[in-house]
Amino acid sequence: MGLALGFPLDDARAIVAYNRAVFDRFVRKVRKLPGNDATRRRGIGHESLFGTLVHILNVQEVWLVYIARGRNTDKELGVLFDDPSRHPKDWAGFDAYAQRVWSEVDLTVRGLKPGGLNRPIKAFWMTGTYTVRDGFLRATFEEAHHLGEIIGALWQKDVEPPAMTWIEVRRRPAPTRSRGKAAP
Repeated sequence: MGLALGFPLDDARAIVAYNRAVFDRFVRKVRKLPGNDATRRRGIGHESLFGTLVHILNVQEVWLVYIARGRNTDKELGVLFDDPSRHPKDWAGFDAYAQRVWSEVDLTVRGLKPGGLNRPIKAFWMTGTYTVRDGFLRATFEEAHHLGEIIGALWQKDVEPPAMTWIEVRRRPAPTRSRGKAAP
């Protein structure tokens, strides 16, 4: 399994923008659920829809804010893992945490230089050799996996999940025609 997936820096930026857009769609959908549906235990990976969304932020933060920047020691990550703001209990705390994570992810992406995706990185709990590019993919695939859990939970309640494919999220809206004018 020595094959690597290569993509340039602009593609990494597009992937992060897509991840954020899809995540935001799911947050809006879950936030609109009635009663305690967002926080009810469902037996999915992080129990509730809310908890799963928090976990996605945790992964983005660990991989794209800490590990991608070389802040990967047991001590540095231990302080992060113990930070209570990473485990919000309500939407206000969630919003503050999400803003912090996405702002820092944006800083990481803006700070990358050509060739920066090839830089080796290390997570103290994982063996092997991997790169910043692999960290971007790790965060992306982890988000997709957990959004799949949310999709399944929404389907169980006959709730339509938001559109989330690359094409649906990235396409530009079609131009609107004004009434009374002929199409060009």
